[in-house]
Amino acid sequence: MKYLAVCFCATFLLLTSCKEDNQQLAGENKKAAQKKEVIYKNISKSWDFYAAPINTTSEQSVASWTEFRQFLEELGQKPSKTISAFQKKAAELSKKVVLLNNNIPYQFQQPQIKSRIGTLITKVRVLDLFIHLDAIPDKKVVVLISEINAELVSLQRQMDKITEKSKIPVEEGESDMLRMLDTTRAIPNTTLDPNLPRVE
Repeated sequence: MKYLAVCFCATFLLLTSCKEDNQQLAGENKKAAQKKEVIYKNISKSWDFYAAPINTTSEQSVASWTEFRQFLEELGQKPSKTISAFQKKAAELSKKVVLLNNNIPYQFQQPQIKSRIGTLITKVRVLDLFIHLDAIPDKKVVVLISEINAELVSLQRQMDKITEKSKIPVEEGESDMLRMLDTTRAIPNTTLDPNLPRVE
């Protein structure tokens, strides 16, 4: 009889504790879903990239520079409905931005452009990293989106500056002067010490 009473009590305690665990788990799941919803809303509200060219130079570049055009098109397509859609979009952006280093138009193959592309690549890949974390830092994602927009503007303005600079006519003798100022072409200034033995 005592054995039966102990088994009954143990079964009762086990069932009540399981019920409490289920209620606690349901409460935690609800809180996690609410947190994900808040993160989704924050990211969705701020996911707005400058996907259109900002000047005529950028418009011309989009026509001839395929990788740049595809990257801007990808930026212009806003995902919707779920966080996983944003994760897929960030992964796709990360792939497209790396391709910007390919086929850069000749006039833009300069350190100023390459450094801006490198910074843009870094920021897009960090965005991809942050959005794929288990606990997404939505505030950092929002800041990164604005930084990516700033880098896009900087890149396009630098492209415009290079184009405008190339339109300035070269004065007579300027190319010769620039060649003379080029230190890589200069004759090395080496003097021989008369005290050193000569090898003949």
